[in-house]
Amino acid sequence: MASASQFALLRERRFAPLFWTQFLGAANDNLFKFAFTLLATYHAAEWGGVDAALAGFAIGAIFIAPFVLFSATSGQIADKFERSGLIRLVKNFEIAVMAIAAAGFVARAPALLYVSVFLMGVHSTLFGPVKYAYLPQHLKDTELTGGNGLVEMGTFVAILLGTMASGFLVKGEGGAVGVAAACLSVAILGRWAAGFVPRSPAPDPGLAINWNPFTETWRNLRIAARDAAVFHSLLGISWLWFVGSIFLTSFTPFTREVLKGDENVVTVLLAVFSVGIGLGALACERLSGRKIEIGLVPFGSIGITVFAVDLWLACRGLAPDTARATSTLLREWETVRVMADLFLVSLFAGFYSVPLYALIQSRGEPAHRARIIAANNILNAVFMIVASLAAMALLRAGLTLPQLFLVVGLMNAAVAAYIYLLVPEFLMRFLCWLLVHSAYRLRKEGIENIPEQGAAVLACNHVSFVDALVILAASPRPVRFVMDHRIFAIPVLSFVFRTGKAIPIAPAKEDPALLERAYGEVARALEAGELVGIFPEGRITQDGEIGMFRTGVSRIVGRTPVPVVPMALKGLYGSFFSRQGGEAMTRPFRRGVFSRIALEVAPALAPAQATPEVLKARIEAMRGDWR
Repeated sequence: MASASQFALLRERRFAPLFWTQFLGAANDNLFKFAFTLLATYHAAEWGGVDAALAGFAIGAIFIAPFVLFSATSGQIADKFERSGLIRLVKNFEIAVMAIAAAGFVARAPALLYVSVFLMGVHSTLFGPVKYAYLPQHLKDTELTGGNGLVEMGTFVAILLGTMASGFLVKGEGGAVGVAAACLSVAILGRWAAGFVPRSPAPDPGLAINWNPFTETWRNLRIAARDAAVFHSLLGISWLWFVGSIFLTSFTPFTREVLKGDENVVTVLLAVFSVGIGLGALACERLSGRKIEIGLVPFGSIGITVFAVDLWLACRGLAPDTARATSTLLREWETVRVMADLFLVSLFAGFYSVPLYALIQSRGEPAHRARIIAANNILNAVFMIVASLAAMALLRAGLTLPQLFLVVGLMNAAVAAYIYLLVPEFLMRFLCWLLVHSAYRLRKEGIENIPEQGAAVLACNHVSFVDALVILAASPRPVRFVMDHRIFAIPVLSFVFRTGKAIPIAPAKEDPALLERAYGEVARALEAGELVGIFPEGRITQDGEIGMFRTGVSRIVGRTPVPVVPMALKGLYGSFFSRQGGEAMTRPFRRGVFSRIALEVAPALAPAQATPEVLKARIEAMRGDWR
């Protein structure tokens, strides 16, 4: 059984050791990198002499270069070798790298620190494919969103703690020496946590490693491209890293040049950003209803753009020459607005990223999962390098940092629109999700009776024009609906139905050819292991009562014997989309916003039991007096 909530996973060995290993690794990455960034920015003459405004971008570019060079190989290694042993080997490597970094901090040797930045990039390159391929190996599909949300939340809390610790240590008595000791200590703790990761067999131990990163990356991208949603999820994640890397690497110069603040103000901004993305990631499980809900992705991208643009507007109201300490941030409306915008950008980034990672893990081919994730890491790295170069070029061309945020926000809107046009499934899921989180409050009962795998027919009473959308929003799996060809052709709804691969049907006396094509398509869908939804009444109720069930379900299961799942929709009669008192969608105020509706699902019936009479009786019993 799936865990009661995502937090229950933190008590289970199949998840907790990996979570803490990732948490400590992310904390160490940022403790080290941010301490070096602060030293290179605020004490540039002693720590490398790089332009203070560009030091963070340079360190970021060096860190992600190994992702381009070695991700293809690391993905193959993660698919070839047992994963718990590989995780422990990677953490041993981290201890060695932190020893080199410690020497650099103690000796004030920037060259050693830049080498360590590159080597920590190698460490992350090796760990990433193992981490994301491990999760679907040990978690159910219903746990993937929650598990990814926890990992995302943990990563950004670790970033926050590592960042705060770096600022505290850099300004403390020990200075760089204190940073060196902390980095080594955290690396050792990470290795200890990795010792508890359970054995995770390799999916392809006979794999012959292709050492050419270019041909291997191209091959893995082609594998990912077999599913358009998977491939464009890779692009979507990479774009988020483009946006996120510009924000994260800009915080130090933004604080120094725009807010006129010190190192403590940088830490506050990073804390606000980290808390936002952590809360957004955690909220995904609840907002998605414990399933992989890609409808959250457009919602996230809209929020990122809106609040990135508002961040630029907020910065225009800042007094240009006012020095700001941490204690004054909450005293000025302008700085409160800046922090609110940063929080909301990151919150919506959490809504955006978690479903994409979960989708890749669930739909990616299991034997190639780590390699697909490695290909994603290469794309991420390329996008981040381009982001660093583009940011430096735009700043050198005369843009201010707030103007850079504006440009990124507008670019995000354009890129998101392009991706959603290529893969309309994202927008279709968004419309379904929006329907049950704005117009209605949906209660789900017995959803676990929908089979996790394999073919089945879902039979439901027909109350309104949005019945299929409500069921799609509630179902943990995609459903292909058989629906009247006239409803199928309704503007706007037609986009959703076509994208969801609905099957239009017509009565025999009206279009016998379309009727036969529909039954043929239903049979092919069931033979492929899909869910098919049908409204046995064949029409939307006029009076709220369940009409006579026709023989469509019997004909379907007679040709392709599969289980039949009875379902009852409640509360939609009387809504804007129902036919109570006249034509549907003609009176907008029939029922208030956030009306309560419900979907109840009964245990499946065997094909021979699923007669029209039995189905109608089951659905009427579930619906009761609630229309």
